[in-house]
Amino acid sequence: MERIGCVADNSAKAQQALKDLVKRYGVVDISQKRSNVDVIIVLGGDGFMLQMLHKFMERKTPIYGMNCGTVGFLMNDYSLDNLPEKMEAARASILHPLSMYARCVNGREIEALAINEVSLFRESRQAAKIRVTIDHVVRLGELISDGVLVSTAAGSTAYNFSAGGPIIPLNGNVLALTPLAPFRPRRWRGALLNHKANITFEILEPEKRPVSAVADFTEIRDVVSVSINEQRKIALTLLFDPEHNLEERITKEQFVY
Repeated sequence: MERIGCVADNSAKAQQALKDLVKRYGVVDISQKRSNVDVIIVLGGDGFMLQMLHKFMERKTPIYGMNCGTVGFLMNDYSLDNLPEKMEAARASILHPLSMYARCVNGREIEALAINEVSLFRESRQAAKIRVTIDHVVRLGELISDGVLVSTAAGSTAYNFSAGGPIIPLNGNVLALTPLAPFRPRRWRGALLNHKANITFEILEPEKRPVSAVADFTEIRDVVSVSINEQRKIALTLLFDPEHNLEERITKEQFVY
């Protein structure tokens, strides 16, 4: 890794870290200019990392995060010591995003990508009514709930877990289908699906019970149908220190109480 790029969020801690990295290692501040680099250091928290994964998705450059935020689940610990050597020894975790295709009440068709999850939410005081189809087979004729989400393994410890969904091992090759505050079916708590599954949500009574769809931070209002599948053609490479690799973190989350 001869050429190292860096981008930092607007926090004072991240901006100071960027200055220190430029001074100590001569990294390139790619937030100011586009440059060809071998690896990108992201300074910030998980939300900023998610933004940068989207921003640099087409570059296919490995990304090494250093936590300057709060939780830092997708980040390594912040340290300037022996940084080039640490990145050379880092383990790669490959993430594949979800592809979302949404059709709206007004006829608009919108596509977006999600690294964590695609979520559907009711827009009004009335519960949403959603038909759930998996690989062209209707599995739930009518889900009455606040919404529903589809999560990747990387996103399974975030909103999915807070909504009662399972934590998925990174190499599990499954997606989590998790309802949000379900009313009917009364005892349905979600499902684990093969990562190759094609998932379709059809909104029943879309004008009376409007629903929005959100792919990470891209929101589409008043949808009538949403189709989701894993986009295997896109591979995002995250670098982690051996003692803090992403797969181990996801496993440990299942034993935290």
